[in-house]
Amino acid sequence: MLPAFEYGTQVRVLRNVRNDGTFPGYPTGALLLRRGSVGFVRDLGTFLQDQIIYSVHFLEQDRVVGCREEELQLAGDPWIPSRFEFRDRVRARIPLGIQGRVVVQRGTEGEVLKVVRDAPGGVAYQVWFNGPNALQVPESALDGEAIDDEV
Repeated sequence: MLPAFEYGTQVRVLRNVRNDGTFPGYPTGALLLRRGSVGFVRDLGTFLQDQIIYSVHFLEQDRVVGCREEELQLAGDPWIPSRFEFRDRVRARIPLGIQGRVVVQRGTEGEVLKVVRDAPGGVAYQVWFNGPNALQVPESALDGEAIDDEV
């Protein structure tokens, strides 16, 4: 088990990081870092003798967070930013339809089920709007910031 990142390496977190109950001062489930945040490896250790855990200092947020190797990439590697992430609550900016029939009214809240980074025309999302099916929606059709319980 060899580490992929060494002390001082600049890395980017690949997923939103929420408090699992081990980060003091924040409620369990609180968003600690947004996907794409960049930090520096401060230390590394192991968990259950089979996982490397990196202690990463995210300077912009002034937080030191433990991350697994699969949650990180080198900060200089290619990156496709997205405005929303899995489980973010969002609103439809425009009416959304299927085959010319409006199925979601403007302003309706939904939940992001999947981020599609390789969609034609740019980032899109599979969003569930309390209907029978999820819709694939371009980023431009979702309005405002993510509806989140950030601390």
